[in-house]
Amino acid sequence: MIRVIAETQKIPADTIGREASFEELKFDSLDGINILFALENEFDINIPDESARHIKSIPQMVDGIAAMLQSKATLTASEIRSQSPEGVALLPHKAPEGR
Repeated sequence: MIRVIAETQKIPADTIGREASFEELKFDSLDGINILFALENEFDINIPDESARHIKSIPQMVDGIAAMLQSKATLTASEIRSQSPEGVALLPHKAPEGR
C-alpha cells in the first residue's frame, strides 16, 4: 500500500511513515480520494464512500483494506464451494489433525 501511495503522490516511499496521519503527510481530501481510487484499482476492491470518509491515516487505510481483502477472499472461497463441487478440490484445505 505504501508503494501505491508513494506512486500516487509522487513522493519517495520512505517518506511515508507507517503510523502517519494524512494531516502529517500533508494530504488533503483530494489526495485521499486519489489514493483510495489507486488502491481500489490495485486490489480490485470497492471502498464504500462512507468508509472512505473515515480514513484519515495510514494505519486506518491498511486495516480497512486488509479487512476488505479478507472478506473478499472468504466470499470468493464460499462462492466457489457453493457453485461447483469440482471447485472444492481447487481450494487449499487443512488436513484433519492427527493424519
